Amino acid sequence: MERKVLVEVSARHVHLSKEDLEILFGKGYELTVKKPLSQPGQFAANERVTLVGPKRELARVSILGPVRKATQVEISLTDARSIGVVAPIRESGDINASGTCKIVGPKGEIELKEGVIIAKRHIHVTPSDAEKMGLKDKEIVSVKIDTLQRTSILGDVVIRVRDDFATAMHIDTDEGNAAAVSGVVYGEIL
Repeated sequence: MERKVLVEVSARHVHLSKEDLEILFGKGYELTVKKPLSQPGQFAANERVTLVGPKRELARVSILGPVRKATQVEISLTDARSIGVVAPIRESGDINASGTCKIVGPKGEIELKEGVIIAKRHIHVTPSDAEKMGLKDKEIVSVKIDTLQRTSILGDVVIRVRDDFATAMHIDTDEGNAAAVSGVVYGEIL
C-alpha cells in the first residue's frame, strides 16, 4: 500500500470538560453540532469562547465536541506568542504542567491552570491501515507534502493508532501555512 495520507489543518480550538462547559455556558448545557469532523464521533460545535492571555485575547475560538475528561486548549505557536502564553508542544491529552490562560464564555469564565498546548503534528491511523503501511503506534516519522507552490518535509510526526480513528494527518495553521496547504492535500510518509 502507498504510504499516502490526507493532510488536514487543525485551527485553534478548545476541548471542554462537562464541568467547565457548564461554568462557561450554564448548568446542564450541551454542545450543539455545527459540522462533523473527519475523526469519527468528533464535531465542531456552534458555540465559541474567548481565550485571554497576558498580552491579548483570541475571540470566537471553536469548541470541538464531545466533552472530554479534561479541558484542553490547542493553539499554534504564533497564537501562543501573540497572547503571551508559554505552551509546550505536546500530544493531545498530555496537559500536565502545560500552559495557562483564561477561557471566557457567555455565562462565566475559568482560569485554566494547565491545559494549553501546541499540538504535536500527528497522524491518526486505523489498525488496518497501520498494518498495511508498516506503521506502529507512537512511531515517529517524516511526511513529504507536495503543494503547487511549496514542497515541505515535516519531521517529528507521531503515529497514533486506534480503532476509533480515521486515517488522516493533523497539522496546525502555522505548519499548514508554511507548506501552503489549501484544499485537499496528501502527504507521503517517508
